Amino acid sequence: MNFALVFTTNVVRKAYRFLFPSRRFCNNGANNFNDESDLAFPHLDDREAISVPSRVLEIGASRVLEALLHQQEEEEDSVFDTKSSPLDELNVRVSTLLVRDVLVGILRNSRCHDNNNNNNKTRCAKLAYGFFLWSRERERFRHTVDSYHLLMKIFAECGEYKAMWRLVDEMVQDGYPTTARTFNLLICSCGEAGLAKQAVVQFIKSKSFNYRPFKHSYNAILSALLGVKQYGLIEWVYEQMLEDGVTPDVVTYNVLMWSNYRLGKMERFDRLFDEMARDGLSPDLYTFNILLHILGRGNKPLAALTTLNHMKEVGIEPSVIHFTTLIDGLSRAGNLEACKYFLDEMVRVGCTPDVVCYTVMITGYVVSGELEKAKEMFSEMTIRGQLPNVFTYNSMIRGLCMAGEFREACWLLKEMESRGCKPNFVVYSTLVSYLRKAGKLGEARKVIRDMVKKGHYAHLVPKMMKYRR
Repeated sequence: MNFALVFTTNVVRKAYRFLFPSRRFCNNGANNFNDESDLAFPHLDDREAISVPSRVLEIGASRVLEALLHQQEEEEDSVFDTKSSPLDELNVRVSTLLVRDVLVGILRNSRCHDNNNNNNKTRCAKLAYGFFLWSRERERFRHTVDSYHLLMKIFAECGEYKAMWRLVDEMVQDGYPTTARTFNLLICSCGEAGLAKQAVVQFIKSKSFNYRPFKHSYNAILSALLGVKQYGLIEWVYEQMLEDGVTPDVVTYNVLMWSNYRLGKMERFDRLFDEMARDGLSPDLYTFNILLHILGRGNKPLAALTTLNHMKEVGIEPSVIHFTTLIDGLSRAGNLEACKYFLDEMVRVGCTPDVVCYTVMITGYVVSGELEKAKEMFSEMTIRGQLPNVFTYNSMIRGLCMAGEFREACWLLKEMESRGCKPNFVVYSTLVSYLRKAGKLGEARKVIRDMVKKGHYAHLVPKMMKYRR
């Protein structure tokens, strides 16, 4: 689990999961990497949203998507004709919401295809771009930046990287700003294709890169690279930054120190920390979070306690994030006694442990085979008003299965659902895997049947049958 700094909640949302990954335990739903929930359209005109009833919108988007997919099946190799398209006969009002829903539908459809079926992927990309052009030509309609970003996601899903770059060029030519979100989409896709450095160079040269709220565009690029774990490129971007005469600030140093730690370059980490002090920059709460993570993973509780006291001396009050970071590191180092000490300490100083902190403690006890202590911690968190989330339940179910308490594990799954906490695929697969290993095939099949009956992850059943822990 990686912990470090978080620089903004909007521009680098993707980076957030890598900077404070323990916070992902706060999500009561499934942690789906491919979820379209991050495709929000924050720039919609309120009047447009009010004037388009949701039910009418659903029907309109469904009709458009159906017509597009039918056209794809009938004319596999044909070029999308924006001048004479079957969509014209539908008489639907093109709006930003309609475009979003249709593109999301195409994105989902592209993910349903076999990953090895490049022809289907290519057709989905062409279909999406054809619809994009058709809607752009409608009277009194103009795409938003988010429409471009969604189309970029489709191109990335279909492996059309050159098309992504052309689309960025179109954005610039049409007067749209290329933002940190644009950069994140490109760097994620190009990183998989080995073109990450090319993407970085393009953005460094770009004069239209919108880098707010960062002091300068280099910090935005460094933070985005951190979010997608392109640690090797961070040092290169830093060198380019210095060559351009840009002065690093505490955000820059935080990114550099974290990336060097992840690369195992602790000597470089120490030099950067000293360099930051020589530049007259004081560590901030994110810098201290990095230090606490390192001290926790290094099983240095006394040094961590000294750091927490020093934070107070310089006017930075340790938060639940800092304590959780430290507890997680110590837990991974196997020092559960120190974990309990710092949990009690945070309560003593008036810092209330949250569901994430309790889940970290429970997971540590489960991994070490101390199930009774995990049960006690589980009871304590509920008594103190902290509702378990999907990750808490998964840890407890795993611990019960490891101890052979399968009846209790199955009961906990039902309790989880009764409390409105939807099990994710990991919860189901964990339980099924342990049941199968114990030879309880009937119980395992029952869990799968109940899962499918409730409409959960039916398409992943073949994967579950192969699942091993």
